[in-house]
Amino acid sequence: MDSPSDLSPGARMLKSVDEAFFQVEKVLNLIAAIVIMAIMLIGTYQVFCRKLLNAPVPGYEDWIEMIMTVFAFVAISYTQRLGGHVRMEIILGQLKGRVLYFLEIFGTLCAIFIVSVLAYYGYEHFLRAFEIGDSTIDIELPVWPSKLLVPFAFSILIIRLFIQLFGFIRLFLHPDAEPIGVPKIESVDEQAQHEIDAGLAGEEEKVDLLGRKQEEN
Repeated sequence: MDSPSDLSPGARMLKSVDEAFFQVEKVLNLIAAIVIMAIMLIGTYQVFCRKLLNAPVPGYEDWIEMIMTVFAFVAISYTQRLGGHVRMEIILGQLKGRVLYFLEIFGTLCAIFIVSVLAYYGYEHFLRAFEIGDSTIDIELPVWPSKLLVPFAFSILIIRLFIQLFGFIRLFLHPDAEPIGVPKIESVDEQAQHEIDAGLAGEEEKVDLLGRKQEEN
């Protein structure tokens, strides 16, 4: 892997933008994780209060309807950065070099177009809900904040896709260059090995610690 000093000015800029934007995605992913934890706690509280005290949370369904858009959408760009979305790699996994990167560029352009259309109509949907004062059925919470999150999350994803697009264009021009800002295609064996390594990491640390103690004794 090339060191930062070995990269061209354009590659260093792409790497800086990728790393800086990834920090934003990490924050959004953390928010989504906190919201999931909060929903779990609220759901547990709802069950106990309903069964034991006959005092359910007022507007529980309405609150869940509003909150679920947070964890459903705001972390989508983070997942795209890590290549965590389901990808059809039966063909792509067999390709290499410029052919692979050309298809990745084509796929990324298609994704940008589709997500842009979704973001546009998502924003239109938000405006309609805001103008008519749309609300939930039970406690009449305004629904426009949750609907605004959808085009916001898609806008973040579009930025990530453009970073990914420039990364694939760079690899198309220089197939042997260090991948920057693009998800890495892994074979089934590599994925399995990473899962094994992650699962055994704790055991390896225990073995190393035990070995050091035996050497000290």
